Amino acid sequence: MTLRGGDPAEIGGYRLEARLGSGGMGTVFLGRTDSGRPVAIKLIHQQFAADEEFRIRFRQEVAAARRVSGAFTAAVVDAAPEAEQPWMATTYIEGQTLAQRITDQGPVSGPELRTLAIGLTEALRDIHRAGVVHRDLKPSNVVLSPEGPRVIDFGISRAADQQTLTMTGRVIGTPPFMSPEQLQAPRGVGPRSDVFSLGTLLVYAATGQGPFDADSPYMTAYQVVHEEPALDSVPALLRAVVEPCLAKEPEGRPTADELLVRLRDLPGDLGGAAPTASSARTRDTDTQHHPTAPASERPGRSRLRRRWRPVLAAAVAVAAIGGGIAAVTSDGLGSKTDPTDDGRSHSVAAPAAPLPKGFAPWKTTVLGGRKDIPDELRCVARGDALFCGGGGVLATRIKVSDGSRVWTRTSPGIPVQGMHMVGATDDTVLGYRITDRHPQGEVVAVDADKGRELWAAPSGAQSTAVTGRTQDAVLMGSSVIMIDGSNSRFEARDAHSGKVAWRTPFPAHTQCAPVPVGSRLYAMCAPSAEIGDSEVRHPTLRPLDRSSGTPGRPVAVKGPAVPMGVAAGRLVLLQVHMQGPASAGYEGVARFDPATRQVTYSRLPKPVEGTPGMADGTVYVSGQTGRVTALDPLTGRQKWTRQTSVEGASGPVAGPGALYFSSATGRVVALSPRDGTPLWTTDPQADGLTGEWGASPRAVVAGRALVVAADKNTLFAFDTRKPPRSG
Repeated sequence: MTLRGGDPAEIGGYRLEARLGSGGMGTVFLGRTDSGRPVAIKLIHQQFAADEEFRIRFRQEVAAARRVSGAFTAAVVDAAPEAEQPWMATTYIEGQTLAQRITDQGPVSGPELRTLAIGLTEALRDIHRAGVVHRDLKPSNVVLSPEGPRVIDFGISRAADQQTLTMTGRVIGTPPFMSPEQLQAPRGVGPRSDVFSLGTLLVYAATGQGPFDADSPYMTAYQVVHEEPALDSVPALLRAVVEPCLAKEPEGRPTADELLVRLRDLPGDLGGAAPTASSARTRDTDTQHHPTAPASERPGRSRLRRRWRPVLAAAVAVAAIGGGIAAVTSDGLGSKTDPTDDGRSHSVAAPAAPLPKGFAPWKTTVLGGRKDIPDELRCVARGDALFCGGGGVLATRIKVSDGSRVWTRTSPGIPVQGMHMVGATDDTVLGYRITDRHPQGEVVAVDADKGRELWAAPSGAQSTAVTGRTQDAVLMGSSVIMIDGSNSRFEARDAHSGKVAWRTPFPAHTQCAPVPVGSRLYAMCAPSAEIGDSEVRHPTLRPLDRSSGTPGRPVAVKGPAVPMGVAAGRLVLLQVHMQGPASAGYEGVARFDPATRQVTYSRLPKPVEGTPGMADGTVYVSGQTGRVTALDPLTGRQKWTRQTSVEGASGPVAGPGALYFSSATGRVVALSPRDGTPLWTTDPQADGLTGEWGASPRAVVAGRALVVAADKNTLFAFDTRKPPRSG
């Protein structure tokens, strides 16, 4: 479709070539990068630009799309949600939408139907494992690429740990493909709502019509909530698998992992649908309402007599996507802790810490292997050396004193939110790399002096699902403890040589992640069935011998719970507050004592929402609106709460007499640890998003200097006694 009169010639520096389509909220264009790479650019209609509710929703769309960028979705290339007319650019996926395919050729059948069903279920599995609920799975949001189906348009999706944004006075979604709970109680929508939508989508693909079609969207919504689906035209083999997906209650539906197991067991040829008169109806790309006979006249509304019987899904990699939280060890990123048995946390810098020799404030941008997909970096300081990594930057060494680069190793992989660095020793820097060959990722070691690659090993991706943190490998002394590429065991390697010291399999029917507790190493494990259900309720902690990997007896923990750090020799975990299937902040503090093997619990007066972190023996939760709450991890009591002007901040990072919190825009606030009194605040340094939850700390203290990472690979440093003036 050619450009029309009045269409822009370029957006954000990308020249436009054609229209790809238009809907109620925006227009999608085909554009080109300077190097000629095609991109799809979604430009929001001008009338919505002044609607703050809509802008918030669009920011969430960009954040969700970035969070799930991978093999089954379109990766975000660039975005400007704060522009006068907001836009987002993603990789261009060649192919028809499923809606176009059905319109042009009729229903899908035979081996093609099985391949489509498996491909869409794999996509949904990865989206859910990234902690995102799509909430608008429909034919026009599925692109049939040569590599398989891709799910696009995260316009009304949300992270599972975020509050649902319900647009005032508006029904959000597409009724023929919405779940009953989405129509009745949208704030309680979870991953199984997407499974319901997938069921309706597969019925549509197989028959050319939805299972709840009616004369109007209102009647369709009624059918979804109260009536049984019309499934007589669905091939019998597929029907047996799809029928449980359409259960009215979420708990009666399978998870994406369970559904995938059933689909893989189906024969290659599923046959075709019975002929229908409406197999190739043209559908509006936004509403997709279906004029058919009234429900009372439609044959084949069979009742769902059989409940889904959960099947233990095979161990499948959990995408290492989603917010990371401050590292627990001294070798990781985030607030440092003393790796001794008492585990007491100490400031990174002494009270009288000097500036690095020859220091002057600086700002720089580090370009990675994918210049069109910049990311946020994370850094760790060792003397005058600053080691950073993330996204297209495997690792880089920068002088703290002036910001000059010593060396940079780039990565061709697509940046994945939450995966930045493993850490650094005196002679080795370890980072993550995502490639087509290793889509789950691999741990890569780089020589700290010269920047040459030393070794690389495939890594599993379990930690986000098990612990709520993106930490699939941890440094302990000169060893890196990681999940191996099979997602079935731990392995310990020498950080510099990569030599394997030991391997230890996960306990049967569990998935695990490494958790340092002071100088001790623990495995936090959860039942595979609960991970597949996205509801980890019964995690366990078991010690691992650091020299041999030999596991000890497990200790049960009330879950879901997120390891935060060590205080008074005990591992501190935040207990997640659940609202139905979705998390809604934190409701309590758990403490595990390695000496007694006891876990004690304290309930918070009320749930606290935001991004958690820990420093100097205190837990902090920074909310999306800028409020920071300090909690005593030993009692669960609130020490103080303070409203700041830095929205969506992560932290804390402890410095001399101050705590530092910063957002993706590079805006920093310094608070007094004693009572949260604001000491100073800086202005933004980058055009970033502030909507990410659970982000790991973006700042690092080097003596009296503070180095801050912001969006688009921006790094800047300044003297904490002379911060950049605000305003």
